[in-house]
Amino acid sequence: MLALASQETVLTGEQRRWRRERRSAWLRLAVLGILVINLGVARYDESVLVYSKVALGYGVATLAALTFAELRRGPVWLAASFVVLDGLMVVVLFHEHLFMPGQVLDHNLTAPTLAIGFVLLTHVALRLQPRLLVLFSSVVIVGWLSLLTVAVDTHLGSQAPHAFDPSAFLAEGALAAAFGFAAFVCWLLTNDHDVLLKSAVASEGRRMNLSRFFSPTVLSELEMTGTSLALGRRRVAVMFVDLRSFTRLSETLPPEEIADLLAEYRELVTREVFNHNGMIDKFIGDGVMAVFGQPRTMPDDAARALQCALRLAAALARWKEERLRRDRVAPDAGIGLHVGTAVGGVLHSGSHDEFTLFGDAVNIAERLERLCKPLEASIVVSEKAIAEAMDAVPKVPWLWLEAAELDGRAGRLRVAYLPGN
Repeated sequence: MLALASQETVLTGEQRRWRRERRSAWLRLAVLGILVINLGVARYDESVLVYSKVALGYGVATLAALTFAELRRGPVWLAASFVVLDGLMVVVLFHEHLFMPGQVLDHNLTAPTLAIGFVLLTHVALRLQPRLLVLFSSVVIVGWLSLLTVAVDTHLGSQAPHAFDPSAFLAEGALAAAFGFAAFVCWLLTNDHDVLLKSAVASEGRRMNLSRFFSPTVLSELEMTGTSLALGRRRVAVMFVDLRSFTRLSETLPPEEIADLLAEYRELVTREVFNHNGMIDKFIGDGVMAVFGQPRTMPDDAARALQCALRLAAALARWKEERLRRDRVAPDAGIGLHVGTAVGGVLHSGSHDEFTLFGDAVNIAERLERLCKPLEASIVVSEKAIAEAMDAVPKVPWLWLEAAELDGRAGRLRVAYLPGN
C-alpha cells in the first residue's frame, strides 16, 4: 500500500485517474475469461443462456473500457458507470439462480456466480477508491437480498409451498453476509490507502514547496529530524544578490529575453546557495535573498555564506562573459553579506503562509548590496561577517571602507569589498 501511494504522489489527479482506469480495463479481460469458463461448465440450458448473455454484455463493456482507457478520454462518472454495470451483472446471475423454473432454493447453485461476485469485488477494490467499492457492494447486496425476498415470497405463494426450503434462505443470507464482510474489509483497505495517498500527496506538495528554498541536504535533514519551521529568533548569515540596472533593461528588452535572463540568473544563484547548504528566502524581481542558519544555526554559517558569496561572484562573472559571447544582454551583479540576529520561520497570515526572515541583519545585508554600485564592487561584506569567517577564506585581497554610510540607518559601518570584474 505504501509503495502504491508513493508511486502516485508524483502524478496529477488526472494521471492517477487514467492510470487506474487502464489497469482496471485490462483486468476486466481476466474476469471475462472467468465468465467464459463458467459458461463452459454450466450444467443447465437455462444457465448457458444467461451466462452467454452476461458474457457478451461484459465483453462489450470491457471493449468500451479499454477504448476509453487507452484514449484517455471519457467523463468523470465513467468509473462509476462501469462499477454499477458490474454490480448489475452479478445481480442478473443471482436472478438466474433464484428464478430457475421448477428449482428449489439451493445455495450450492450460486457457486459460479459467487466466484464472479468475489472476483469483481477485488477488481473494484483495485481501483483504490472507497466510494466505488461502496457503490458496487450496495448494488450487489441490495439486489441480491431483494431478489431473494421476491423469490421466497413467490415460493410461499405457490401451490407447492413444500418446495420451499427455509434452510436455503438462511444459507443465502449467510452468503450475503460473507460477501458484505469481504466488501467491508476491502473498504477498510482502500480507505486506508486513500487516507495514506492524500497524506503523501500533501506531504509531497509541502516538500516541493520547501525544495524551492532549501537545498536537498537541508530538506532531507528537516524530514528526518522534524525540525520545526515555526518563527524563532536565531543568528544567521544573510546574503542579498542583485543585478545592476535591471529596471532599465526590463523596460527595453522583450519579455522573452527578460524571462530567459532571469531564469539563468536565478538557477545559477540557487545552485550555488544550495551547494553551500543555504536557503533561498525569496526572489524579488532580479533580487535574491539567501540565508545561512535557517532553520537551525550552525557554527560555520558565516564561513559557508562567505565561501558561497565568493564562488557566486566568480560564477556570475563567467556567466556574464558567456552571455556576451552569445551576443546577449549581460548585466553586472552585486552581493551584500552580513551576520546578525533575525527572526525567521513560517509566518501564518490567513490563507497565505510564507517562510520569511526579518530583522536588523536583513536590513543591513540589503543595504550592503546597494553599496556595490557606488563602490563598483562585486561583493560588500560587513566586518562582523569577515571576522566570523576569516579562517575559512584567509587570503582574500579585501579592500576596506572604514565608515560606510547605509541608507536609512544611523551610524557608520566598517565593511570590506572586492572590485567588480
